[in-house]
Amino acid sequence: MYNKHQERPDVIVWRQFARKGYSAFASLHREVRIGILGVATLGIAASAHARLNGDAVTESDAHEVTDETEMAEVTVSGSMAPLTELQSARIVSVLTRQDIEQAAAQSVNDLLKSVTGVDVRQRGGFGIQTDISIDGGTFDQVTLLLNGIDISNPQTGHLSADFPVSISDIERIEVLEGAASRVYGGQSFGGAINIVTRHDRQKSIDLAGRGGSYGTGEGEARISFPLWRTNHRISGGGGRSDGGTSNSSWQKGQLFYQGDYEDDALRLDWQFGFSKKSYGANTFYSAAYPDQYERNRRLMAGVSAETKGRFHFTPQFFWQRSYDNFELVRGTSFGQNFHRTDVYGLKAGGHIAWALGKTAVSALLRHEDILSSNLGKNTPPEGTRDVYTRSDDRTTVSFSLEHNVLLRHWTFSAGLMASMTPSIDHRFRLYPGIDIAWRPASGWKVLFSYNKGFRLPTFTELYYKSPTHEGNRDLKPEHNHSLSLAAEYRRSGVEASVKGFYHRGTQMIDWVMYSPDDIYHTAAFDLDNLGVQLRGKLLLPELLGRDTWVRSLSIGYTYIHQTKHDAQQVVKSNVAMEYLRHKFVASLTHRIVSRLSMSWNFRWQERVGSYMADGKLVPYRPYAMLDAKLQWDAKRYNLYVQATNITNHRYYDLGSVPQPGIWVMAGAKFKINLDKVF
Repeated sequence: MYNKHQERPDVIVWRQFARKGYSAFASLHREVRIGILGVATLGIAASAHARLNGDAVTESDAHEVTDETEMAEVTVSGSMAPLTELQSARIVSVLTRQDIEQAAAQSVNDLLKSVTGVDVRQRGGFGIQTDISIDGGTFDQVTLLLNGIDISNPQTGHLSADFPVSISDIERIEVLEGAASRVYGGQSFGGAINIVTRHDRQKSIDLAGRGGSYGTGEGEARISFPLWRTNHRISGGGGRSDGGTSNSSWQKGQLFYQGDYEDDALRLDWQFGFSKKSYGANTFYSAAYPDQYERNRRLMAGVSAETKGRFHFTPQFFWQRSYDNFELVRGTSFGQNFHRTDVYGLKAGGHIAWALGKTAVSALLRHEDILSSNLGKNTPPEGTRDVYTRSDDRTTVSFSLEHNVLLRHWTFSAGLMASMTPSIDHRFRLYPGIDIAWRPASGWKVLFSYNKGFRLPTFTELYYKSPTHEGNRDLKPEHNHSLSLAAEYRRSGVEASVKGFYHRGTQMIDWVMYSPDDIYHTAAFDLDNLGVQLRGKLLLPELLGRDTWVRSLSIGYTYIHQTKHDAQQVVKSNVAMEYLRHKFVASLTHRIVSRLSMSWNFRWQERVGSYMADGKLVPYRPYAMLDAKLQWDAKRYNLYVQATNITNHRYYDLGSVPQPGIWVMAGAKFKINLDKVF
């Protein structure tokens, strides 16, 4: 029995997790912290430790909580206050390090294709430019985070997924589906995706290289080392390719640094990222111009902290700058644009556990500005007018409050965000949310969620003008009422869930054509998305308690139906009304012999909408995609061969941009433990 008068237990920080029942159980009587979508969360502990933090768990719950601890991996929470996975009232999909290693993915964006509710529309290979959306929404309606810091781009969501990290840098990817403005800010209209990087603490060097089809080659290096109470991780890499289709060659590079400091009273994290790429843009934005070209550069920095007193104070500062140079006709000034976007913000908040549950508060100040040759309504500052002729800026202030009531079989989480953007008006608008979880029996959870979200139009949607596109300065913020009802079952080796959702969207922004010979205009519509989602996963070694030939099997399916509530006739949509009606994913990992294993990833999807081909509208056709990865996994090295689109299927996923056929890559990874060298 836990002694309330004993000294506060030491803090253990988990950086990597094993999928074993005893992994969390081994931390009984300890405080456990992991990173989540914006704040730190407590790992699962014994019922006595839950009482220490103010959770309303009774003495009779001890055996049940222990059973849940033994069956479940420590995961993330979708609330402002940190909750264990057992307590959480939202489903957060997690791609673990194991999932990442097994996937036949070429980029971070490729990894998200395996998440059932995520739509990844890629304009070329290796994530050169990718649009990511959730549950039938658009790519501008998702908040993208790197270690809990918002990196979304207000110029356009086309550039938000320029991650300064490679697959090897990632510990896990967390996907929260549904509106979450009260938790992560206004842009979390349709959900949030958090990239969590690895937190190695030993002295080590990781080296990796790969090459393959279409003259593709990539290399990267990563070093980790502790210094006093700080830990440092630096990674960098680059690559090039001729591309798998016409005018799709690319070059790219990235650099990422992350550090942390921890003592008995404080934890401090900081990060810096840089990415650069240039690529042939084929017919990215218009089928009439096949020789488009684009260059992007991005710098970002962020600092976050958490105190360890009774009240956990969690301040955060972030900044990013993006450069974008687009050529409508490669090598000419016709239709050429230059953009520089800056985002910086300060978030101050915290959470406290007390007798009636857990309470969290936060205040956010976010400023966005752009200098451009095309976007904006103001005159740019002196000294910048040689390149930029227009500018604009806006500031958003928001305050959030949330309280969580934790009972034996129930979690009630309710909150409210008040937000104001003075450039729109000087009025605070309210965005409430409530999440409820019921745990009727061990392993089972039933969840209900209602959240209201909003999104400001991007600068591109407001101002962009070209021979093929025209923005609309009168656009208003989008609003979304998001409802979901779900059931989840988790036992050791078995995971399953079913979810129904309804998103009622007003002033939903889309790029549309009103006639076959029209250009694209931004306009707003009332759109509802109604859907159902099924997911299941088996981890055979955990389920059977022994090594098996088949190691894991997972499947997922999402169906979405969209309803448009106004009479405005549209010939062609380019964003909001082009959604995945059906998406089915399946993956299988099995052992071949010794350390040699094989992973298979299958995806079938059907998209609503059409694209232009030879001056005619052609409906998107359903297509199936099969990827595979063969790898030899040793303690200090990994050798692999992977292939995407094995069936060499030619398809269109976004506009008139043809996607590559089969793409084969071979590579190797090496790890050097410097603790044994020095």
